[in-house]
Amino acid sequence: MLPLHQKDNGSPTTRKQAVAEASDSRVFAKPVPKAQLEDPRGYQLGQVRKRYSPKETITPDGATSMVFKMTPSDPDFPFELAHLHCDLVVPKNYPAKRPVLKVTNKDIPRGFSINVEKGWDKLAEEKKGSTLLSLINALDKNLEIFLSEQKVETVKLVHFKDTRHLQQGHQQAQPPLGVPKPVAKPATISKPPTSKAYVPEKKHSREEIAVAKERRAQEVRQLEARMGRLPLYRRSADGVVFTLPLEPKKKADLPEGLRSVNNIHLIVPLLYPLQDIRIQLNEADAKDAEPVEDLFVQRAADQKQMNLMGHVNYLAQHLHLLAKMAQLNAAKTETSQPQDTKSEATGEDDAATGSDMEKSHIQYIPRPPEWTVRNDSGSSEEEETSSSDDGGVELERGEEQTSIAILDAPEHGTMISFPSVELHGLELLQVSLLSLTIKCDRCRTLNDLTGIKPGVEKTGSCKKCASAFSAKYNPQYVHEHSSRAGFIDLAGCKVADMLPSTFVPTCGRCSTPSHGLVSVRGETMTNVCRECHSKFTFKIPDVKFLFITPGTLPPPTSGPKRKTEKLGLHAGEPLPNRGACMHYRKSYRWFRFSCCNKVYSCDRCHEEAEDHPNEWANRMICGWCSREQNYAVDECKFCGRGVIGKKGRGFWEGGKGTRDQRMMSRKDPRKYKRIGTQPGAQKS
Repeated sequence: MLPLHQKDNGSPTTRKQAVAEASDSRVFAKPVPKAQLEDPRGYQLGQVRKRYSPKETITPDGATSMVFKMTPSDPDFPFELAHLHCDLVVPKNYPAKRPVLKVTNKDIPRGFSINVEKGWDKLAEEKKGSTLLSLINALDKNLEIFLSEQKVETVKLVHFKDTRHLQQGHQQAQPPLGVPKPVAKPATISKPPTSKAYVPEKKHSREEIAVAKERRAQEVRQLEARMGRLPLYRRSADGVVFTLPLEPKKKADLPEGLRSVNNIHLIVPLLYPLQDIRIQLNEADAKDAEPVEDLFVQRAADQKQMNLMGHVNYLAQHLHLLAKMAQLNAAKTETSQPQDTKSEATGEDDAATGSDMEKSHIQYIPRPPEWTVRNDSGSSEEEETSSSDDGGVELERGEEQTSIAILDAPEHGTMISFPSVELHGLELLQVSLLSLTIKCDRCRTLNDLTGIKPGVEKTGSCKKCASAFSAKYNPQYVHEHSSRAGFIDLAGCKVADMLPSTFVPTCGRCSTPSHGLVSVRGETMTNVCRECHSKFTFKIPDVKFLFITPGTLPPPTSGPKRKTEKLGLHAGEPLPNRGACMHYRKSYRWFRFSCCNKVYSCDRCHEEAEDHPNEWANRMICGWCSREQNYAVDECKFCGRGVIGKKGRGFWEGGKGTRDQRMMSRKDPRKYKRIGTQPGAQKS
């Protein structure tokens, strides 16, 4: 912007206030306490004692060590750090020599602790005249910056005791006296033990290592977000070994040595995925566990594209299949041992016929071992082929490839699913509090059962016949490849519809579960992740219930089933003419009459279409959102819109009118009474 005016010397004018600078005689330094001038070290140590109440010790060189806990003061501190354990060493000749800070948190990797210590040294160098308390406050202010820096590479030294001389001495030891010498047996030709060839470790470039570290950090964060809140979850100090809870599927099919497994050790190398992961089955027999661990390592090496959570889920779902494969491999090796001697005897014959086999175009392919595995549950081949559509597992060992079909155990109860569910910016969706409309098995009355927590049985009684019923919800994760939300075990009732329930979405960018959001069928829910602030949206267009197995035996059906009326409504869309009819133009709803279980706009419409007297309707369909619900007087419990239109605009309406003459009708005789007189005037 060009200046409008200029000074006499040609310089442009500014909008700064014309205030003369203060002279040097009026500038004074900040007053310093006398105690600080006399003994600055003792004064500053006293400030730290008064603020943090530390534990003090005197080192041999005369320095003072103060151990205390510093709580981050930032209310939006992004890291899960309750306290920073500090060990502040103040030299004897302080302030001539700088203080040293050591971070002793066991839950922080050493590389990040070094970043904080380097940040302290940098602050002490920049603010040489500051006190110890001001340096600690500056550290608190910049703690988030120090922890966000790239982790410093560290080396862990492990001491191993050399015991080779003990093994050599044990081998050279002679048998004790009194033990008879073994009888010489005829010498048998034995093959010398084959030593494994040395395979040098593959070297990786810096770019590959950087990409691997970034992927490892992302998958570890995802693993902690999923499993970190479980009670059996543990993480080692170096961040390599993770203790995870495990719930194997089909425990009855597992060997005896693996049925007691309830947690595993997941070993993730620092250069994962350049280096293969390993597992260790805890509380299991080594004879049964080691072959399964080897099979898992082979599969993890072949499936490099899978993440850590995918490997853990695969192990939980297919541990019984890995155990069967290990048993088949063991049986195959046992049967191949006696054949080795025969193969040596017939080696010459094979060599003679080898040339003929090379010329032949026919090759013998052995039968895959898993084809001979029988299903213990007695299921037919048709059930195996139908269940294999849900998913499969492929184990590759060199040239041999075997596919194992997944046989899902039948689930109990009623399955709830969300067909055509829309997830944008989300990787998982789970129902944390389920609310249902259920139908009593005895009197067919609809009841509302709300606040069903996962794994907790919810009981209630019918409002008409007082029959007891219960429901238990077993949740499952909903994602882009599965619309199944879980199973409901019901007793004394059946599911009719889902009411507004609480959902817990998991962010697809940072894998952080969000807080509970209340939603219902046909509603679009949009929110922002609290961790990475990315926007996500989910919508449940439809809810379906599939009866699989009852919690108790269902009551026998008497008479033919009543046909359900298909209205062709879609949740979230208004009814035709908003539910109003020619008899009641201000009624925005449809009623379901209990006499015939059919839907009509009003009682007159029912009388015109049916030949029986109507009974009181206890269900209605909102004219604004097309959702069926229990009868409500004024408004819909889903969308909150009013289902009864107001007759007037401010004057008499059902005895509740207005006294404002401006809002009264012109036909109201009270509108023009006492105009021009004061309200409190009395007649003379």
